[in-house]
Amino acid sequence: MVRSRLLTSVLLCFGLIVTSALPAAASEGEYLALGDSVAFGYRGMEPPQVYANPNNFMGYPERLAQLLKLQLTNASCPGETSGSFISATAADNGCRQYRSLFRLHTSYTDTQLAFAIQFLRTHPDTQLVTLDLGANDVFLLEAACNNAQSCLQQQLPALLRSVAGNLNTIETRLRTQAGYHGRLAGLTYYATDYRDTPTVETVGALDLTIAAETLEHGGRIADGFTAFAVASARTQGNACAAGLLNILPNGACDVHPSEAGHDVLARTIRAVLGGGF
Repeated sequence: MVRSRLLTSVLLCFGLIVTSALPAAASEGEYLALGDSVAFGYRGMEPPQVYANPNNFMGYPERLAQLLKLQLTNASCPGETSGSFISATAADNGCRQYRSLFRLHTSYTDTQLAFAIQFLRTHPDTQLVTLDLGANDVFLLEAACNNAQSCLQQQLPALLRSVAGNLNTIETRLRTQAGYHGRLAGLTYYATDYRDTPTVETVGALDLTIAAETLEHGGRIADGFTAFAVASARTQGNACAAGLLNILPNGACDVHPSEAGHDVLARTIRAVLGGGF
């Protein structure tokens, strides 16, 4: 991922090192997690041997599966954009490179959308699908603009229209082509520092796009933005100081969630799903 002002200020698509997955709960149905590095549980600056084992990375889906007692299939990919989720030729932010070097939590050879459709067709007992996408789209725009705020402000509306169109395609195909009519939860992104007004406004605009498309397709919104704002209120909106972000080997905070941060996201999703699990 490109490290930059937005990258260091927003939770993005890419906590603690473990040697195995969380203990499996008694399964009462299937849960399919889709998205980018947030769902994957990715963190940066680790040695290659850590990335070689996907069980070293656990995100909110593993925690949510335990809470709901569902059998998890996590198909997320670090660096996935809303376009590359659909098309193997669309621009991504490192997903295809990651897949060429390391294993994902779930192996597949086609796009994440193609896998999701096939999975849902063959697993009619799936009770939940979660999705987080869009931050890497913003990363690519940021790189193209060389971090110039004037360029970002000018180009952001078009980018958000593209994200909206891609999310519409994804969620329409999940509902129609895959025939999935169960619970769908869209997770919104959060800021790592809520005092950074320009970035907070960018994240907010992206989150509104995610929310609109998710609601349009009968999904529910898990408000990661507000959840992290509340959890970091005691540190004046600094998610790093609040312990919500992973600490890198050099002592700085990663943009990716810590174990505590993933717990916040998992419980936020759980809260919006209601009963029935």
